[in-house]
Amino acid sequence: MITDRRAFILENTRLQAPPHAPELSLYLADEITPIWRMTEEALGEMGLAPPFWAFAWAGGQAIARYVLDQPSEVAGRSVLDFASGSGLCAIAALRAGAKHALAADIDPFCGAALSLNAQANGVEAQFTDQNLLDADPPLVDVILAGDICYEKPLAERVLAWLQTAHDRGTRVLIGDPGRSYFPRQGLERLADYQVATTRELEDQEVKRTGVWTFPALG
Repeated sequence: MITDRRAFILENTRLQAPPHAPELSLYLADEITPIWRMTEEALGEMGLAPPFWAFAWAGGQAIARYVLDQPSEVAGRSVLDFASGSGLCAIAALRAGAKHALAADIDPFCGAALSLNAQANGVEAQFTDQNLLDADPPLVDVILAGDICYEKPLAERVLAWLQTAHDRGTRVLIGDPGRSYFPRQGLERLADYQVATTRELEDQEVKRTGVWTFPALG
């Protein structure tokens, strides 16, 4: 079992710039870092869930790019980075002027990753590993949600939860590169990017990735 998460992350990643948000730095895995080639079985023996926190996924990169280019979306506001992984979206929001950012992910390793990544970017963010879907959405100004549509039941649950937040007045920004269970209607596209990825993680080296929100309330 891994007892020092920060040390494990430092040993198995390296500090580098996400391709679509090069002004930021994250501890990420790549072809030259040890964790890249670990099998699911090897990870399980170490008590480690799949390390989603070790990669900058396309949806998160798109949200980061959007808020860095459109700081008025988050400046002076409270932000929740849902399913935060590395904390990329929370960090981008803080760099764009958010007054407070909470990163939420059920994998506690994400807390250690967020701490290291926030420190590398000169910001401070909070973290929770509580499953926020078990309650009403928190009272924040903005929710950022990248790459949430991998699995159908979870996608449906998260989108309904986000719709509730939107209906209550929270600004919701969703980043998605065309996942199978992303809805094809009912959302408004705000931006479109060509995000560099890797064939080790995705089916293409560049993914067309959108940032979406719910339509304005009538």
